[in-house]
Amino acid sequence: MVLSSMSSLLLVFFFFLRGVSPVISDGSDHRYKVGDDVPLYANKVGPFHNPSETYRYFDLPFCSSAPVKEKKEALGEVLNGDRLVSAPYKLEFLGEKNAEVACRKRLSIEDVAKFRDVILKDYYFQMYYDDLPIWGFLGKVVKDGKSDPSEYKYYLFNHLQFEIFYNKDRVIEIIVRTDQNYLVDLTEDNEVEVDFTYTVRWKETEIPFEKRMEKYSLASSMPHHLEIHWFSIINSCVTVLLLTGFLATILMRVLKNDFVKYAHDEEAADDQEESGWKLIHGDVFRFPKHKSLLAAALGSGTQLFTLVVFIFMLALVGVFYPYNRGALFTALVVIYALTSGIAGYTAASFYCQLEGTNWVRNLILTGSLFCGPLLLAFSFLNTVAIAYQATAALPFGTIVVIFLIWALVTSPLLILGGVAGKNRKSEFQAPCRTTKYPREIPPLRWYRRTLPQMAMAGFLPFSAIYIELYYIFASVWGHRIYTIYSILSIVFLILVIVTAFITVALTYFQLAAEDHEWWWRSLLCGGSTGLFIYAYCLYYYYARSDMSGFMQTSFFFGYMACICYGFFLMLGTIGFRASLFFVRHIYRSIKCE
Repeated sequence: MVLSSMSSLLLVFFFFLRGVSPVISDGSDHRYKVGDDVPLYANKVGPFHNPSETYRYFDLPFCSSAPVKEKKEALGEVLNGDRLVSAPYKLEFLGEKNAEVACRKRLSIEDVAKFRDVILKDYYFQMYYDDLPIWGFLGKVVKDGKSDPSEYKYYLFNHLQFEIFYNKDRVIEIIVRTDQNYLVDLTEDNEVEVDFTYTVRWKETEIPFEKRMEKYSLASSMPHHLEIHWFSIINSCVTVLLLTGFLATILMRVLKNDFVKYAHDEEAADDQEESGWKLIHGDVFRFPKHKSLLAAALGSGTQLFTLVVFIFMLALVGVFYPYNRGALFTALVVIYALTSGIAGYTAASFYCQLEGTNWVRNLILTGSLFCGPLLLAFSFLNTVAIAYQATAALPFGTIVVIFLIWALVTSPLLILGGVAGKNRKSEFQAPCRTTKYPREIPPLRWYRRTLPQMAMAGFLPFSAIYIELYYIFASVWGHRIYTIYSILSIVFLILVIVTAFITVALTYFQLAAEDHEWWWRSLLCGGSTGLFIYAYCLYYYYARSDMSGFMQTSFFFGYMACICYGFFLMLGTIGFRASLFFVRHIYRSIKCE
């Protein structure tokens, strides 16, 4: 009943998000008459190479001809760091302007120094015109072959050229350019009088309003990029086929020989001594240590897997179109809250199957296993953002909203799921009886120990996804647009299959070596891909990006640690479930005393 209720809630949320479209995103129908004011909002500014380090537009000494008004924003927009305010430029529908003065300001010596600093750091601005994003750089630096920044020449762009395309009564596209003929020299420490001017030109187009967002999607669908993506898919598919063939050989030949051997041994039981994985049939289903933690990890991993599946479903139906501000963050928060019952149900039911008694403590552990580290990381990073006065710092009201979601939705559903799982009263299905005393594990070679096995288990799934990782990183931690969700879904499916297969193979080799402590090993091996992804973070940061500064470094490694930890739990759960299915199957196929 709990699961069906959660499914209904998720369906309602799905249709709610599906209804979010460019047509109704700001409460208007986006139809205008000649001379109507079309909303233009200034969003944020920041160094181009540090995507997390953004500031409010008027944190810089820009001017405005009217009182600045803030736009009310949804939860996802705030989480995304958006802080929209009215821009100093007025762009009426079909109203052309030529070198119009938006406002005038006398820059003090401190203002000049501030502009010089941000121009040196390649600051850009972002605005939204009728929900269409536009960008531009604030200025340029002329180095003339000199290496000392004090010898550079600094210029501020004070003129913007807006080229707007329309179809009947709707805005279709906007392009903004900075005019190199309008420059303000800020090299010297002197007060400067600056006129911020702009030009507006309107052109008619045949592009329908429903397709005005397609140009932002085409960037990641260029033939060159598609070739690389498909190469990644083919490479991953070949990996899967080779691995599948390898495992098929194991299951069809090795296991078949084992079954024949054990059947022959049963006929001559008095003269033969058991060996291999049959020898440990009395220990293989012995419940592991720290079973409450194992159950909590499985519950959290199952919830995260469900979350990712629903996110892919929403992406494939077109909810996350480019620059749908905050939709992804809203979906993550709400779906995670609604799926917490799955974590409680999975953890409590499995914990009770392992004959656990303190199910309340298990639920608390389940609820804090992922959220606890995430809360610690957020607290530290939000403090850093507050110190920098960046837009990444969440306002107190937003923190209260997230806390209420956790207190009124996440926690009750977690408890309801836990109660339902506890009352399920199902026993652990073990084909073999467990002996009273555990069997001693023989000495193992170094490559059969946990860490080498984790390295082997994580490398193959990582090799199947590493090409696609670059494009994801360039989108999340850069300014590229990623919209090929179909390819990403295939890559994720391959990741799941490879993780399950490689974990099953390593579990078989572990049992064949008469090592019966496979429970935690299968989870650690399955989740080890998350460690490889984090190692890739180091490579990407230092070799493929130009990110710098304490705040950006903290945000990158802090939040990527949380994401990789989530992958560890999710893929570890997949590896454990696959291994549990495999172990039950092979021991059900032989006669165990």
